[in-house]
Amino acid sequence: LLTRSFEKVHEVGPEGLMQIVAKAVPDNDEVRAEIWGIAALLMYVDGEVVESESLFLDRFRDALKVPKDVADEIIVVDNGSTDNTAMVAEKVGARVVREPHRGYGAACLKGIASAHEPDIVVFLDGDYSDYPEEMARIVAPIVQGTADLVIGSRMMGGGGKHVLLPQAYFGNKLSAWLIDLLYHHRYTDLGPFRAIRCSALNHLDMRDRNFGWTIEMQIKAVKQGLSIREVPVRYRTRIGTSKISGTVIGSIKAGAKILYTVFSHIF
Repeated sequence: LLTRSFEKVHEVGPEGLMQIVAKAVPDNDEVRAEIWGIAALLMYVDGEVVESESLFLDRFRDALKVPKDVADEIIVVDNGSTDNTAMVAEKVGARVVREPHRGYGAACLKGIASAHEPDIVVFLDGDYSDYPEEMARIVAPIVQGTADLVIGSRMMGGGGKHVLLPQAYFGNKLSAWLIDLLYHHRYTDLGPFRAIRCSALNHLDMRDRNFGWTIEMQIKAVKQGLSIREVPVRYRTRIGTSKISGTVIGSIKAGAKILYTVFSHIF
């Protein structure tokens, strides 16, 4: 069924694919929903058509690589997804919560509010760009008591400069330079893959609900004297088009918000 669906997806689209699944399993809604959920992940990852079945299998296996001995709970925030990502996430063991207000910061705040009294909170993007199996490296300095906040640096890992779009790479370097200039702390990256001690996170009083989330956290961490570490992480080309760096308007809005955040916390 999945092979046949894969071959036809470019012809029939998602609605046609649903009809194929319905005809194949006409009398069992539960099985049909499960097959459709898997087929949706096969054909559409973050709304983008996957080019081969082997590529799908790689993505599916990677979705299971969050280390179970590191993460007590995996929360996926559905921030307005239009495909079956949420259903598939639930089927592979994640707890899905929904945040109707669009925005990166809004999704992160919802995830924090939904966590069950954690000691450490880890953030990573759901677009395939981060490597969740590196989570142990991210949390290690906090567990060892040598850091409160750990940033996974794509620049130190070597992948960022080759994968990030030019505007994202430039904006990242400029932001890090401004933080060094104005707040006297040298970051190499504003990477999304990060971990923070929950008690420290609560004291940061995070407010930003969109583009300024990551830089707000890093600036406030410096101002509050948190122990900060960066560790190298790998980075790969994301699936789908970024709503921020992938569009001109998104890049302009993100750049303006990041600059505003940098200067608004000086005093």
